[in-house]
Amino acid sequence: MDRAREHTAHTEPREHPDPAETEKRPESGRSTPDGPALELLVHGVGGTSPDRMLDDPRTVRITGDDTAAVFRRIDDADAEERPADRRGEPVPEAYVWCNLTSGDGSRALWLLLLPFMVVNLAHWMRPGARDRRRTVRLYGLLVRLTGLTLTVLLVAAACEVALDLTAWQCAGARGCARAHTWLGFLSPAVSDDGWWSLPGRRLALAALVPTALTGLLWYLSHRTWSEYESQRPMEHGVTRPQDEKAPRTASEAEETARVALGRPGFWYGRRLVARLRAAHVAAGFLTVAAAVGTSAARQDRRAGGPAVLELLGWLLNAALVVLAVVVVWVVCRRGRSERRLDKRLDERLVRGLPGASIAVLVLALVYAGWSRPGWRSAGRLPGDMTFGGITLVQGLLVLALGVVAHLLYRSRPDPRTALYGLAGPSVAMLACALGGVMSAGVAQRVADWLGGTDDALPGPPVLLTWQASVIPPFLLVVLGLLGWLARRTWVLRRTETAAVEQEYDLTRERQREERPGEEHESLDAGRTRRIARTRAMAALTDRAPRLVGITSTVTLLLGAGALTGALATGETPARAALGSSGFVAGAAQAAQALGSWLIGVGFLLFVTWGRRAYKDASARRTIGILWDVGTFWPRAAHPFAPPCYAERAVPDLTWRMATWTRATGGRLVISGHSQGSVLAAAAAWQLTPAVRGRVALLTYGSPLERLYGRWFPAHFGPEPLASLHREIDCWRNLYRLTDPIGGPVRLTSRNGPQVDAEPLTDPLAYGRTGAHPLPAPILGHSDYQADPAFAHERQELLARIGPELPGPRRS
Repeated sequence: MDRAREHTAHTEPREHPDPAETEKRPESGRSTPDGPALELLVHGVGGTSPDRMLDDPRTVRITGDDTAAVFRRIDDADAEERPADRRGEPVPEAYVWCNLTSGDGSRALWLLLLPFMVVNLAHWMRPGARDRRRTVRLYGLLVRLTGLTLTVLLVAAACEVALDLTAWQCAGARGCARAHTWLGFLSPAVSDDGWWSLPGRRLALAALVPTALTGLLWYLSHRTWSEYESQRPMEHGVTRPQDEKAPRTASEAEETARVALGRPGFWYGRRLVARLRAAHVAAGFLTVAAAVGTSAARQDRRAGGPAVLELLGWLLNAALVVLAVVVVWVVCRRGRSERRLDKRLDERLVRGLPGASIAVLVLALVYAGWSRPGWRSAGRLPGDMTFGGITLVQGLLVLALGVVAHLLYRSRPDPRTALYGLAGPSVAMLACALGGVMSAGVAQRVADWLGGTDDALPGPPVLLTWQASVIPPFLLVVLGLLGWLARRTWVLRRTETAAVEQEYDLTRERQREERPGEEHESLDAGRTRRIARTRAMAALTDRAPRLVGITSTVTLLLGAGALTGALATGETPARAALGSSGFVAGAAQAAQALGSWLIGVGFLLFVTWGRRAYKDASARRTIGILWDVGTFWPRAAHPFAPPCYAERAVPDLTWRMATWTRATGGRLVISGHSQGSVLAAAAAWQLTPAVRGRVALLTYGSPLERLYGRWFPAHFGPEPLASLHREIDCWRNLYRLTDPIGGPVRLTSRNGPQVDAEPLTDPLAYGRTGAHPLPAPILGHSDYQADPAFAHERQELLARIGPELPGPRRS
């Protein structure tokens, strides 16, 4: 670490540089072929160690902390002071950010946040549009309201388990309370009408469980907010005025402002997340207060109830309605600006709204715990249709979101956009389905566990049973999709087999012309099939939109059917089918039993996976890969989603590139693999023109267009990527046909030199050759740096930014 600090002191710009040192430094805006050059490596999903990235076991941390840092080889720690040793070769430097998504054991709790992460993705999937500001805002509003319903659904599920199934049903039944002795003090029969046996007091005590869950989500969101969203990015005014090459034209400034990822406040969501966190925390506490207080208020409104308690019940309900309106109002207001670095914080709102909701919750607990001698628990807890109301609201929001997304897509259609602009509504539907399955799974498992007694408990609300019963037909659809994928893979493999044979024949003819006397290996059918199968499997990534569209449509239809069946019959599917034909009754009984079993298995797997991730670092890293893909975007729709690591990584990269180029005047290649290429592009958007003129972008195995451009067209569509191409003069993209993630960027040469290289050969050699005496592996998405073309393309990029740096673009 001493050497790291020493190197940092040399590479960071000093406020008052030594005049002699200034004379030796290259002029701003110029560099020499033998001057300092840096290659900043950014890894992809799953992460890797700095020694593997730098191909040297001896590395040193240059800057950063245990979460994310920049590393170099020990021999290169002070390379800027010894430029002659490199002779124009770039100094490799690795930015390691994997701990942002797979850190300590507490990250296992992030599995609970999966529906929140998915709905947050839907926010960023809106189609690209111009001059549709109100429609764009309406799209974001609908996604935020959908996220709010997911918070209410999660807390309502906890209330269902703790208040209804445990405190109301099981503790109120003699046999269930005797079987579960830890509930004895809550049971009137077992405790001889003890103090805690009154229904309101049982509910008040059980309310501590959903209250603790809401508090845990509050804590996790606040902690990650202070670690991620509170990391301030570089302000665009940090570069010295004399470093600016030339002012941009009005059209260039307007175009940069339209690209959201280039705005100063895009990666600084501190204010927005704080506002949303206050609203969602308040919604959680108000859900618990409503579950406890409205049940007692309904009892007090019956004939003969105390007038004072009835009045208090009305006042409590009024307070709940008022605060609920405030929560919805806060969610509807976005509350931040991306066009500037919004440093404000709505402290009164952030503190006052959760505080007011806690006060109402405490009052509801005290009110429910008041003595009501005639109150007895029977059946299910009042409020059985709460889940039905949540499901109905979610369905209406998703349908409205689909209409808005279609209008946005029609304003600027792009055939490459996933699902013709309906990717966001489809993903939002899947987020609601995940929340519903998790809620139904927990309630069903707890009901089966508590109900294993002589007392027949009413069980969870019938809607949750209906939702569990539609899982088997949903899985049949999934199996059908898998069969279609298998057939499609087989067809693609046959096509690719012919293509591989043709490519090999051309390669063999060329080798015979170059080396006529050398013997060449003949065609290997097995080798050809393996290459063709790998290409076919890689091409299946482009079928993902169709799978998501079909899955979300089936989910919407089955959810609507479950809601209709629960509302129409008020019974479970098996009971509702009694008296019908034998086939219908048997199918309903089988679907209900199989659905309950599948939910139980899924719940156990979920708990087992979370427990393993808590103890096993490798399992946490596997979960971290999921978060690598899902948490790139800021938390603009749900504050309880896993934190956005890019709000730390993008400023890190921006600061490193800006400070190094300003201190040395050298050339820099930011080299991003897979998800690292997305971070590199996002950081390049944040650079000032003076810094951008010294930076080249090398992407490989990049999902910039293949995944991000199709699924997030408003931010990575053709126009934003073309704008980045105009801003970054030196950009090269490498990909393979065997890569299931990376692909071409598909930018034409109208905006400058061609970005996409020809597809790299994979494997490097078909058969055994003099350069490859042993069979070369099929690399697919990995080891791009093993290809000789990688070093060649990197040198070409360095040559293009020196010795004369690119001048300002003219319109």
